[in-house]
Amino acid sequence: QVQLVESGGGSVQAGGSLRLSCAASGRTVSGYVMGWFRQAPGKDRTFVAIVSQSGGSTLYADSVKGRFTISRDNAKNTVYLQMNSLKLEDTAVYYCAGDVHGAPPTRANYWGQGTQVTVSS
Repeated sequence: QVQLVESGGGSVQAGGSLRLSCAASGRTVSGYVMGWFRQAPGKDRTFVAIVSQSGGSTLYADSVKGRFTISRDNAKNTVYLQMNSLKLEDTAVYYCAGDVHGAPPTRANYWGQGTQVTVSS
């Protein structure tokens, strides 16, 4: 079984940056596509980004393309989400996901408990 624990969330002003981390335990996640999803208040959870097993390929939601960067360190069993130029609409609970699948990516076998990101003006 895989456990995912997110960290790095918080409050930031618009235009600022945050870096989220997702530490996996229980087993290595190097064989899984890993990703980030988010859920804004009153809305469904939506796809943000995924990274391939090697880290060589990534996919982003249009809303974050050019501002967010997903990466992974398989030696540390950790996935990251660097978020720059944050906007008010990026406010949400961000979830790390393991073994992401679907086209578009919508499902995962493993989920973290989420970390709150709040962007203010």
